[in-house]
Amino acid sequence: MSHHHHHHVDTSTGKIKTAFFLNFVFTIIEIIGGLLTNSMAILSDALHDLGDSLSLGLAWFLQKFSKKGTSESFSFGYRRFSLLAALINSIVLIVGSVFIITEAVPRLFNPPEPHAGGMLAVAVLGIIINGAAVFRLRGGDSMNQKVLSWHLLEDVLGWAAVLLVSILMLFFDLPVLDPLASIGITIFILYNVIKNLVQTMKLFLEAVPADVDLKRIIKEINELPGVLSSHHTHLWSLDGENHAFSTHVVVAGDAGKQDICTIKDGVKGALKSIQLEHVTIEVEYEDDPCGLDP
Repeated sequence: MSHHHHHHVDTSTGKIKTAFFLNFVFTIIEIIGGLLTNSMAILSDALHDLGDSLSLGLAWFLQKFSKKGTSESFSFGYRRFSLLAALINSIVLIVGSVFIITEAVPRLFNPPEPHAGGMLAVAVLGIIINGAAVFRLRGGDSMNQKVLSWHLLEDVLGWAAVLLVSILMLFFDLPVLDPLASIGITIFILYNVIKNLVQTMKLFLEAVPADVDLKRIIKEINELPGVLSSHHTHLWSLDGENHAFSTHVVVAGDAGKQDICTIKDGVKGALKSIQLEHVTIEVEYEDDPCGLDP
């Protein structure tokens, strides 16, 4: 049996930490700005951003916790706690989006008159700060980081809409634009978050990662010189970024040590394009039945 481990430098925790502080500081500024401009729209968004800050804080903690080593209870380590954060954040964002829609729809029929100048100033600041947070989290591979990116992208798009609406309302009496923009952006974000939630649930259920062609890998293994067949081949993800793989390969009864080492290297070669945390290759001789078969 062969065990292979691959480790790489993780940057997710630091990125989430930066995004958390950016979002939390801006939430405080936003609450002050909403009170000064007497804008219920900004105060409502401040409540939403406060929820984002709580989610980011939770994600930061669980992402950091997921880097702990193995233990007697968690032999693979704590990487899947990162998925737990992605799941919780997805649910929080869905609930928050539904709340925003239920608040915005009645305003279509009786839109309040917001302070356009104050909205414009806060929107510019919101785009800068939340944009910096999105930039910090860009390129994340873990589901946790991807879900958080949608959290913050929602804020950036929201403030871009507030900016556009505030500019239009400086020249035209169209307060209905505010709830219209909120509904449109929320539906767009909701669609993408639900897609991420489905992917996170698949990872929890140990589905094959969406970007990996397991059939191709099995085909390459079976075509290796000296491999008669393979079975019990499994590929699953620990956290959406780091995966685990196991397989049984059957070789001729007279295969020697060097033959087996060459086959193992060939199997690892078929896996080289995948970010693997753990690989197990069990070699069986053709006249020796597999102990896992019924």
